[in-house]
Amino acid sequence: MNDRGFLRVLAVDDEPPALDELAYLLRADPRVARLHTAADATEALRVLRDTDVDVVFLDIRMPGLDGMELARVLRRFARPPAIVFVTAYDDGAVDAFDLGVADYVRKPVQVERLSESIRRVVSARVVASHPAALARAEEDPTIPVELAGTTRMLPRSAVRWVEAQGDYARLHTADGSHLVRVPLATLADRWADAGFVRIHRSYLVQLRLIAELRLANSGYVVVVDDAELPVSRRHTRELKDKLVRAAKQDWSR
Repeated sequence: MNDRGFLRVLAVDDEPPALDELAYLLRADPRVARLHTAADATEALRVLRDTDVDVVFLDIRMPGLDGMELARVLRRFARPPAIVFVTAYDDGAVDAFDLGVADYVRKPVQVERLSESIRRVVSARVVASHPAALARAEEDPTIPVELAGTTRMLPRSAVRWVEAQGDYARLHTADGSHLVRVPLATLADRWADAGFVRIHRSYLVQLRLIAELRLANSGYVVVVDDAELPVSRRHTRELKDKLVRAAKQDWSR
C-alpha cells in the first residue's frame, strides 16, 4: 500500500476482453491508485520484478504457467502481494484455500463483488500492519464457500461441525451450512490444532462446542447446537479422553 493508503494493483488474464473489463472496473475504484496489466504469467513476473505491487488479481486457467502455479511462485517472494483469483470456474477453490488467497471472485465479475474483494485486501493489509491483529488472523484462516452463486471466504471459527459428503464436506455454522470441495480427512488433518476432533468417519466437531456425550440406542452421540451426531466405537475412547483433558484445563484456569 502506498503513502496515500491506496492500492497498487496488477491484473493478469490471457483473454483480452476479460482483462480489459477487469482493468476498467479496477480503475473505477477509488482505492486503486495504480494499475498494471499482464496477459500471462511471464509478463506478470516482469511487472513484479520492476514494480512494487500490493495485490494481484489473477486468472487461473492460462496457457504456460497458469494462475495457480504463479500464485505459488508469488508466495515465495520476500514480500508477497495479496492474491485474488478471478475465474469462471470453481474447481480451484481448494487450492485457493491451501494458498491462503485473499479472495476468490467468479466471472463475470460484478462491481459490488469486486468492491468487496478490494475491501478484503485493504482490511488484510491494515491487519498485517498490527502484529497482534495479524496473529489473530493467522489463527483463524478462511475457506472459500459458495453462497447464492458467489464465492465467499468463511472464517474457520464460524464452523461448528463438519459432515462428509463423498469427496466434499459440508461445513455447519450457526446460521446454515456450506458444501466445499474438500475431503473431510483433509480438514481433519489441517484443523486438528484448532480443536477439531474426528468423532466418526463422517463427522468432525469443534471439541469446545460439544455440550454433551451420551449413550443412545445405537451407541454414543455428541450434542452440538442441538444436533445429535454419532460417535463411532473406534473414536469413543479418544473423544472421552480429550473431553476429560479439556475439562481439567478449564478447571485449572
